Amino acid sequence: MQQTLVLIKPDGVQRGLIGEIIKRFEQRGLKIIGLKLVWVDEKFAEKHYEEHTGKPFFKELTSFLMEGPVTAIVLEGKQCIKFVRKIVGNTKPQDAIPGTIRGDFAHNLGPGGRNMIHASANEPDAKKEIKLWFNNKEIFDYLRADQSHHYKK
Repeated sequence: MQQTLVLIKPDGVQRGLIGEIIKRFEQRGLKIIGLKLVWVDEKFAEKHYEEHTGKPFFKELTSFLMEGPVTAIVLEGKQCIKFVRKIVGNTKPQDAIPGTIRGDFAHNLGPGGRNMIHASANEPDAKKEIKLWFNNKEIFDYLRADQSHHYKK
């Protein structure tokens, strides 16, 4: 099974959308195997966004991630990264279609990552990001009651 990282950014947490966002992933058959609320410091925010170091929007990205608590989630499922990215929607809220998380809830049209949610872009990024946000004792393996319906052998 594939795994991916999702972050509900401070705007999603502060607007009380954690449950609604998690519901969309669970309804799609994705399994939550890690979940926590974190208040990120500057060093951690810079590490998360290190690929953008030196870009004009880097400071705004890191500052926003530190504005309030972040919900970090590890999801698991077949083709999990692809499904999560479709559920999340386009990075630019103004281009996200209705029915996606960003299309339904994200407001900010400017730069700086104020787009409600982060989802790993690909498998190497997912592995790296999961390792940054979670240790092995914070990730759980269990059987969902409906798992056999979602994943026929």
